[in-house]
Amino acid sequence: MILLDHASVIELLPMAECIELMAGVLAALARGDATLPLRTVLRVPERDAAIAMMPALLRGNADADAGVIGIKAITVYPGNRGTAYESHQGAVLLFEAEQGRLLAIADASTVTAVRTAAVSGVATRLLARADAGDLALLGAGVQAATHLEAMRLVRPLRRVRAWSRSPEKTRSFAERMTARFGVEVEPMATAREAVAGADIICTVTSAREPVLMGDWLADGAHVNAVGSSTPAARELDSAAVVRARLYVDRRESTLAESGDFLVPLREGLVTEAHIVAELGDVLVGRAPGRGSPDEVTLFKSLGLAVEDAAAARHLHARALATGKGLHVHLGGAREE
Repeated sequence: MILLDHASVIELLPMAECIELMAGVLAALARGDATLPLRTVLRVPERDAAIAMMPALLRGNADADAGVIGIKAITVYPGNRGTAYESHQGAVLLFEAEQGRLLAIADASTVTAVRTAAVSGVATRLLARADAGDLALLGAGVQAATHLEAMRLVRPLRRVRAWSRSPEKTRSFAERMTARFGVEVEPMATAREAVAGADIICTVTSAREPVLMGDWLADGAHVNAVGSSTPAARELDSAAVVRARLYVDRRESTLAESGDFLVPLREGLVTEAHIVAELGDVLVGRAPGRGSPDEVTLFKSLGLAVEDAAAARHLHARALATGKGLHVHLGGAREE
């Protein structure tokens, strides 16, 4: 078994490779080559937190390849904002599907940070206008940084603005990202100022109430809504969802978990038919993408266990090829 820490994940799962990896696994899901139940969530009410368990089976692509099973166990502690700890912490476990052997354990915080932004990169590549390049980031945490990295890879950025509820954090984020990526990141005083005229918007906050309003959106904008993943929380108001052509990572998950969609659904402003397609359906040519330059497109990301499993499989293969990671024996083999 190979143990892969934060540094190993960063080295072995570069964003450009992960974008292609996520496109492949979402297409595989659309073709029926993956199985995943809805995530199981155990609430920790005393801390307003939770732990989620996310299993998935990825089938092999040859007779000799039985595929892999992945499961992510991750805690979600929104109250960690401003502390030394990330809000998402845990591990991704990778098993081979023929005999159930544990192959790898990878740092879930880093896998989640990279693969989530990579999926938004896939969505932006498919749905944003070809000339889009004015990026607004609502949020200034880990996901804001990885989303900036992903957006740079799928569209040439001409302007980047950022906003968060903490002006000090926003300024620090802008300075760090400007130095890291060599593109000026402008800290903005309000979310409305950040998104004014933007044609790519990523909402990557821990907000429970809307931070992005529909009447702020420019014609032709594409939105990646990432931060909320429970029925009671949302980052977008109902007008933004109603106005947009909506794509999701998985329909079943959206109907069970997405407050961004469920609130306007309960209000009677949309029906389930408002979901145009899953992203994988667009990738395999089963559903259309953007229909016109002026329409607003919206990708609602909830995060899928198949994404974690695919990332862990890739990390395991790269670790074997490069000798990276810590090799540990945990037992499991029958002694004669």
